Amino acid sequence: MPSHWTGDQSTNHVVYGFVPSECPPMGLETLKIDDFQLHASTMRRYGLGAHRGRLNIQAGLYDDDLYDGAWCAGRNDPLQWLEVDARRLTKFTGVITQGRSSLWSSDWVTSYKVLVSNDSHTWVTLKNGSQDLIFIGNKEKEIPVLNMFPVAAVARYIRVNPRSWFNRGSICMRVEILGCPIRNEITTTDNLDFKHHSYKEMRHLMKVVNEMCPNITRIYNIGKSHSGQKLYAIEISDNPGEHEPGEPEFRYTAGSHGNEVLGRELLLLLMQFMCQEYLSGSPRIRHLVHETRIHLLPSVNPDGYDKALEVGSELSGWSLGRWSQDGVDIHHNFPDLNSILWEAETKKWIPRKMLNHHVPIPEWYQSKNSTVASETRALVSWMEKIPFVLGGNLQGGELVVTFPYDRTRSQGVSREQTPTPDDHVFRWLAFSYASTHRLMTDARRRVCHTEDFAKEDGTINGASWHTAAGSMNDFSYLHTNCFELSMYVGCDKFPHESELAEEWENNRESLLVFMEQVHRGIKGIVWDMQGRGIANATIQVEGIGHDIRTAADGDYWRLLNPGEYSITVRAEGYSASSKVCEVGYDIGATRCDFTVSRTNLSRIKEIMERYNKQPIRQPLRPPVRQLQARRPGPRHRRVRTS
Repeated sequence: MPSHWTGDQSTNHVVYGFVPSECPPMGLETLKIDDFQLHASTMRRYGLGAHRGRLNIQAGLYDDDLYDGAWCAGRNDPLQWLEVDARRLTKFTGVITQGRSSLWSSDWVTSYKVLVSNDSHTWVTLKNGSQDLIFIGNKEKEIPVLNMFPVAAVARYIRVNPRSWFNRGSICMRVEILGCPIRNEITTTDNLDFKHHSYKEMRHLMKVVNEMCPNITRIYNIGKSHSGQKLYAIEISDNPGEHEPGEPEFRYTAGSHGNEVLGRELLLLLMQFMCQEYLSGSPRIRHLVHETRIHLLPSVNPDGYDKALEVGSELSGWSLGRWSQDGVDIHHNFPDLNSILWEAETKKWIPRKMLNHHVPIPEWYQSKNSTVASETRALVSWMEKIPFVLGGNLQGGELVVTFPYDRTRSQGVSREQTPTPDDHVFRWLAFSYASTHRLMTDARRRVCHTEDFAKEDGTINGASWHTAAGSMNDFSYLHTNCFELSMYVGCDKFPHESELAEEWENNRESLLVFMEQVHRGIKGIVWDMQGRGIANATIQVEGIGHDIRTAADGDYWRLLNPGEYSITVRAEGYSASSKVCEVGYDIGATRCDFTVSRTNLSRIKEIMERYNKQPIRQPLRPPVRQLQARRPGPRHRRVRTS
């Protein structure tokens, strides 16, 4: 194809030409375009100003919210417009539009013109020959509609001018502009594969990483999706395939919502990066690999991802591909163990009838007739099989880290601080990711939708944001030893390929720092007197009402913030043992081993089992009273007479 025309850029003439290749979104959705670059002819009110006219932006609950769901013009006439200032010459190639995000109103634009300018004073309308181009807009408010220009237009400013709108609504729009800056920016120096990967391409990339680093990687699958696609994970460690006492198990998962694809690509980039850095001798990566068993599961919901990928990064909207093939929200498909624990606490059953950890899964949930996705069952089995210590699930559509509990304790309350007994630990873990992200804690950044999480250091208790029963985070904490958090890694759930390098730079340090937190707290092994590890021993921390258990080899990891802690170990058949363990500020868990002895009762039981549970036979002796009853009286001698 011929390239775009060249001309005198000092004039106000707009340059046209054929589109040589697809140009990416300029970044209204990802906030790369800031609020000061957006202008409008009029606005109904501030909450519906130009700064809200971003693709996929979500509204608050009520229509009069400060953060509403579109730009809406102050008047309904053909003189209204929404303008974007690219701040440099840009090759504009297309526009994507949506209507207003609202539970109560129906507003969208059904047709529009596009105008461009180099000085914001003289405007040129895109034409088809001698006629102004009229682009067909939306037929409802949520599904994005893409219009590509017949020829590219090089200019600095672009306006969308609504010409008609839904007859029972108003002029309201959410927009994304496709455009290529004349000079591309270099955003990263890492030599990685920055693209969206189909399922087949994902498998191939994981195989390439495995072949590059065969001594530290292993590919395995944890089960299958509803449609039969295998859920592949990669392990990165110095001894792949085996749990080693003393090495904590860490996991990242992504893509439980199939349309939130940034996390999927970040994990594919992370495995490439760690392999390359290990081979190049990076001390930091080598230490992580040698001291940690790392598991990366990039696509929990490949069926949903396929749906989103089919229509593309900007046209999948807010929810297409979110659910599994059989319509289940995987992230919130786990058993509600919160209610079981809280009911037991209310009835004062703990610890007499029930423990404060490893809450059992209800029988109804495990039945074949329960509404449980095959992907969820695979995750539950995986989480039970491997003694994970720390985990993060990557999601999208926001910039925040959430931590348990995700469900409010008070019934009928939609938002409420609901802390776990380990709230201080969870807050530190969340802050470790958010504070090292390039944008999460930046007070100057614009909010993604309606919540300003930067004011809260980029973190929030899940239940105080929006309550959700049966979340993966709560299940992990209550049923296993693993502390799980959710990282919402970008405002755009499905960013364009051109944004991936920048998103990698935003998240790379956070991904590494969070992994390193698995080495914070105490660790050790619980032995018996013969030096054998004791499985399922309980590790209790005084003052924290949540215990953990030892793994099969008797080893354990307990995440704790710096300080002194009184630790007690209990195991069935053994005497309890306590000691004080100190956690320092430097990364590296404090070693805190225990050796416990058998109780007298357990020794007796062991002997009884050795004799087939029969008591040891002793010579029978009658009771003292019985002996006394049998004792004969004094014998009288007979005197013989002669």
